[in-house]
Amino acid sequence: MWCDSTNLLFPENDRGPFPKRMVQIKSSYGFEFMTVTATDADDPETDNADVRYTIVSQTPQTPNPNMFVINPVTGAIRLNSEGLDRETCNDQAPRFEKDLGGVKMPVTDGDEPQSPAWTARFRIVSGNRDGFFSVSTGPNKQEGIVTTVKPLDFEENNKYTLLVVVENNVPFAKPLTTSTATVIVNAVDVNDAPVFDPKEKIISKPEDLPINSTLTAYTATDPDTARTQRITYRVGADPAGWLSVDAETGLVKVRSPMDRESPFVKEGRYTALILAMDDDQVPATGTGTLVIEVKDVNDNAPTINEKMIRVCNKQSAPVLLSVTDRDGPGFAAPYQVELQGESRNIWSAMMNEKKTGIILQLQTALNQGDYSIVLRVYDNMNLYQDSTVLATVCDCTGDRIHCPPLRNDYFCVKVLK
Repeated sequence: MWCDSTNLLFPENDRGPFPKRMVQIKSSYGFEFMTVTATDADDPETDNADVRYTIVSQTPQTPNPNMFVINPVTGAIRLNSEGLDRETCNDQAPRFEKDLGGVKMPVTDGDEPQSPAWTARFRIVSGNRDGFFSVSTGPNKQEGIVTTVKPLDFEENNKYTLLVVVENNVPFAKPLTTSTATVIVNAVDVNDAPVFDPKEKIISKPEDLPINSTLTAYTATDPDTARTQRITYRVGADPAGWLSVDAETGLVKVRSPMDRESPFVKEGRYTALILAMDDDQVPATGTGTLVIEVKDVNDNAPTINEKMIRVCNKQSAPVLLSVTDRDGPGFAAPYQVELQGESRNIWSAMMNEKKTGIILQLQTALNQGDYSIVLRVYDNMNLYQDSTVLATVCDCTGDRIHCPPLRNDYFCVKVLK
């Protein structure tokens, strides 16, 4: 804040008084921080030499137009209002040191160091339409740092011209011209990885395709248009080992039999990764995802889950056998069942009401012991398989199954000579 005395006008008083100095001040409320002294060349014995002081104007008028009062006799000036704080009086705009082509932009500011009025704040005002860049204030608060927020594409644009403006953390105390800097970012070409189109390719094939059958051609292109590079292919991930790919053409074929019922098939889909590599000095590799919707075929006959049962030989209770078919719903239930061989004369077998389980019952009394039962189960497409169930027949009644130990009706005789 600069303060000076004012001109006092009196008739025939053309020789003063005049201020002796100008002083830069900083003070607190109520304190007489300086005294203005004026001299007058008129005769000291006359009234023209009697000096009086008054404040005519204050610049700036903020934060209070009557910030100061002056003693009219002594010229002592004191602060009359709160708000005189040079740290918040932002009367110096920050300035870039020079026009820059880099990413760090130092600035200078004549305001109080480390104050909000001195701390620089940066904005990109043009050249960042696609949002590739951001600008932040560096740790020293007097430096702007431009960084990328997403990858640049040399093939799309190899030069970016940014206009950056610098301000402060608080508004200017008076209208000031802001400083700007032009930042030129030249994108450097690097070897980009080949790109598959589409990134994820979905095909649908039956699971019973013969070995060496063609599944699809899955190829990539090289985004490096300024370079001439050769692309080759290989299988990246193939959990079940079903696939092969031609290194030159990207043609994917069946290497080993596919199986929809494989644990590697999730919800009917098998996922593999195909890689595309260029021949740059530092090769880049692109990845494509191949999803095969494995269509089910009826290649699994139904089987009986239970391998052993126990029943009584008198008034035998029926036994429910469960059936499993690894194929999908279109090639499974409803099932049919037939007894095979001698089992037909001793046992009865029929499907339950839902045609998903077998009701098996002993029809002819048997001695206690183990017996084999052969059952043929058909799916809804008449694909069948014979299953053997080992039945332990116990000497008991109904569903109270108890197998007493067999009596040992023989003994050994030692023959003496």
